[in-house]
Amino acid sequence: MSRAEFALLDGAAPEEVAELLSHGRRRTFASGEIVFHAGDPADCMHLVRSGRFAVRIGTEFGDVATLNVVGPGDAFGELALLTPGAPRSATVAALERGETLSVHEIDFRRLRSARPQTDALLAQLLAARVRQLSGQLVDALYLPAETRVRRRLLDVAAAFGDGDDSGDGSGDGATVPLTQEELAGLAGTSRATVNRVLREEQQQGTLELHRGRTTIVDAAALERRARGLFG
Repeated sequence: MSRAEFALLDGAAPEEVAELLSHGRRRTFASGEIVFHAGDPADCMHLVRSGRFAVRIGTEFGDVATLNVVGPGDAFGELALLTPGAPRSATVAALERGETLSVHEIDFRRLRSARPQTDALLAQLLAARVRQLSGQLVDALYLPAETRVRRRLLDVAAAFGDGDDSGDGSGDGATVPLTQEELAGLAGTSRATVNRVLREEQQQGTLELHRGRTTIVDAAALERRARGLFG
């Protein structure tokens, strides 16, 4: 295990990363398995080594909304390191077979006591999450729903990037195994809007629709359209 596995730890001191990872416990999850439920006491952070995990919440209307999809090199549950025992704010489920490195808050607290500079690692993790959420908030406030759908689709496709069969890292061939309802939750819009955007993109040749999944055919063209560059 090395920090090279976890892009969000880039820039951190190698010795601090090595110390953090040495306290991690390997966890494996089957497809569809729940890692933790919203409301469960928070006790650990998960660094994702393989697989993809959906972060979901229940709405006041009884629906389930997908907030994010986390893939290799990313993390979830990091607030447990700041507020141990507080209730989890979301449910996390494995979208496929996956593996994480689980760092318990007790081990992290001991590490912080022995090496106070380790706090910089936690600050880096939280800063990365704030940047991501800030970008999504700006999108939600200022971008049309159709643009948000395209951007969130690209975000999730990036998490499934090792499905890229083009061999050039372009994203072409990546398959997103989310339903239109789940994509609607990510984009903060309705399923009808997602359906309309996806069918339009299929007509443009940027993607192919299948039952419960979407395959990216031309990621570059989809990205241009997500930036508002049509034609």
